[in-house]
Amino acid sequence: MGEHNVKGQVDKKSRARFIEHLLDDIEALEIMLEEGLIEDDIIRIGAEQEFCLVNNHWRPAKNSEEILKRINDTHFTTELARYNLEINLDPLELKKDCFSKVEKQLNNLLTKAKITSREFDTKVLLTGILPTIRKRHLELAYMTPNPRYQMLNEILRAQRGTDFELHIRGVDELNIHHKNVLFEACNTSFQMHLQIPPQDFVSSYNWAQAISAPVLGVSANSPLLFGRELWSETRIALFRQSMDIRSASNALKDRRARVTFSNQWASGSVLEIFKNDIALHKVVLSRDISKNSLSEIKKGIIPKLQALNLHNGTVYRWNRPCYGISEGKPHVRIENRYIPSGPTILDEVSNFAFWAGLMIGRPSKFDNMPANMDFRDAKGNFIKAARMGKDSILRWMNKSISVQDLILHELLPIAYTGLKKANIDNNDIERLLKVIENRTKGNTPNEWAVKNYRFLKKSMKKDNALRALTKTIYQNQQNRFPGHDWPTIKSIPEILDDTSLVGHIMSTNLFTVDEYDLASLATSIMKWKKIHHVPVESESGKLSGLLTWNHVKKIQDQEKINDQRIVSDIMVKKVVTVQPKTNIKQAIDLMKMHEIGCLPVVQEQDLVGIITIKDVIAFDHD
Repeated sequence: MGEHNVKGQVDKKSRARFIEHLLDDIEALEIMLEEGLIEDDIIRIGAEQEFCLVNNHWRPAKNSEEILKRINDTHFTTELARYNLEINLDPLELKKDCFSKVEKQLNNLLTKAKITSREFDTKVLLTGILPTIRKRHLELAYMTPNPRYQMLNEILRAQRGTDFELHIRGVDELNIHHKNVLFEACNTSFQMHLQIPPQDFVSSYNWAQAISAPVLGVSANSPLLFGRELWSETRIALFRQSMDIRSASNALKDRRARVTFSNQWASGSVLEIFKNDIALHKVVLSRDISKNSLSEIKKGIIPKLQALNLHNGTVYRWNRPCYGISEGKPHVRIENRYIPSGPTILDEVSNFAFWAGLMIGRPSKFDNMPANMDFRDAKGNFIKAARMGKDSILRWMNKSISVQDLILHELLPIAYTGLKKANIDNNDIERLLKVIENRTKGNTPNEWAVKNYRFLKKSMKKDNALRALTKTIYQNQQNRFPGHDWPTIKSIPEILDDTSLVGHIMSTNLFTVDEYDLASLATSIMKWKKIHHVPVESESGKLSGLLTWNHVKKIQDQEKINDQRIVSDIMVKKVVTVQPKTNIKQAIDLMKMHEIGCLPVVQEQDLVGIITIKDVIAFDHD
């Protein structure tokens, strides 16, 4: 998540000073580009590995700070949520066995994290979205207590002015609002960096945009969120909406999201991309900066461009331009941010080799992407790939082609050429690109997850199915087979009993009625669906009452329900409710105390589920 020593709401003078530094950084970068100070005779790669921490019940852990302290390694850093950590790998020159070195360092560092995590009864998991995350894991208690995260949350919340909203439609649909940015913490990625010669930056950047869709399509592994089947790579929609500070307005105007694929091909130089992002996106974080970048250049010192880097870190391009200093020399690079974490280290390194090979092997005919492809095709392709993964049909150079055919017949040959051009060891080229080929021909990780989740749900409640799926992902990762070789689940995995909260067992597949509906309609629904409890909602969607079959029968025995009576005339108005985080034992006691057979489950006055005596009877040991 970038620089931690930051400020949020500051006085006007401090903000003005920061913006002055930001403008000076742009001018300093322009000078460095004009004078040829940006490194252009070497290509380096780097990566950031985000990963999840889960407890023995396969749910999000809450102890990243303790684990990080015990690891005591500067390669590791915190993430937004207390169930995530990040590893920053050492940069390497793109040559020979660099990808084997990336793989080895990843294995060593993750092994270190695993060993340390075991001391805290915690496990390390690589996955784009942790299947067992529930809404309660997005409360502020799960946010890492770091000033940057807290300020970012406060500022984005203030600028938006309303709750954050999530609307994603796939096989299932998710509509939910939330009071903080922790939706973003559901996303876990493997971010890849590639140094680019400054004179080739725009051509490389546009090519990176063009190939994003097929690379994403064959790498997708995040189809589930809150137990719903959404996009093949749900992270794309989730991250965009979780960081969106735009709110609805009556004005018809184009406003840019901070998470963006962009709206047009890049032009000019890398400087123009940075300038556009300053022009289009408000400064949301600042920090005290003691050294002026222009003054440092005059002294012959390479500046860090701290203001520019901080602002750039709050603009979330899927392909992000970056400035940095390596071994005392300034460079520019492209950060690929759309690839999910997992399913294995081998899969991630194969994705890295595929992408880097494509970038280096770019045919000269694609040096000028605007002459070859409509930008809206590239952007549309990216959304299609996020939605449908490998099954997407893309518009590629004005023709329609499947992701599978595009990769197998056009892109893999380019990647082979690029890696050979970079003098990568032949064994690594064959080994890593073979993973991409086999995955393209076989199963992608998102397809594996959907197929097996559906199998588990046939004989398990949703919460247990998600835990069983998470356990299987973990076990497969220990075997280190690439995702396309993972076996189909044939039998139900054993999982520790952890259904201690109402939210673990409640039903979310609800039949509800409106308090102004005809009573005869409500009773008919209860008969048709053979259900004994129906929550009643007000016009604003809040829980206002409950229909129970016993109560309805009592009224029917006393007097016939005529066609004119409405639900509010016959419903129970004093409803006993619980929350998702209510202990099941407590819920059982409430049912006994009030002699009732069900409890509506509410969260912040919204109806989110229902539990009945049948759901909890297994837990009643009295």
